[in-house]
Amino acid sequence: MDNDLKKAFGMALGYLSRRPRSILEMKAYLSKKKISPRLIPRIVQQLCGENYLNDKIFAENYLENRRRNKPKSLFAFRYELEKKGIDCAIIDLLLTNYDDFELAVLALKPKVRLWQHLDQDPLKKKVFGYLRYRGFGFSVIQLAWEQIFDSPASPNCQITDNRTK
Repeated sequence: MDNDLKKAFGMALGYLSRRPRSILEMKAYLSKKKISPRLIPRIVQQLCGENYLNDKIFAENYLENRRRNKPKSLFAFRYELEKKGIDCAIIDLLLTNYDDFELAVLALKPKVRLWQHLDQDPLKKKVFGYLRYRGFGFSVIQLAWEQIFDSPASPNCQITDNRTK
C-alpha cells in the first residue's frame, strides 16, 4: 500500500469510528476530503472486503435505531435510506419487518403524557399533525388515534404495546 492509500484508508477508518456509514456516505466523505478519485474505489472495496462497510447491515442498524429513537413511517424510512444510497432491493427486504400502524403508535407513545392536558379537538389536531409530519398516511393516523384515544380499554390515554419484537 502506498503512502496516499494508507493515509486515505486511515481517514476512512476514523470516519467509520464515529458511527456506521453507507458506501455512498463513505464515497462522499472521501471525495470531500480531496482523496484521489482513483483511490476511492480501492478504499471502498477494501473496507467492504474487511466488512467495515456493508449497506445491508448499515440499513438494518439504521432502521432499528430509528424505530427505537425516532419512529417514522415506512415511506419516510424508504426516503432516508434511498438518500444514503441503499439499494432498493435491500430497502424492500428490510421494510417488510415493519408495520406503519405499529410505528405510528410507537411515535405517539412519548407524546401522550405531554399532551394529556389538551382538550379533544386540539389534541386530535396535534396528533394528526405530528404523525403527518413523520410521513404517516391519514388511514394509519386515524387507526392510531382510535387505538390510543378512542379505545374504551384506555380511558386514561394509555398505550398498549402489542409489538412482538
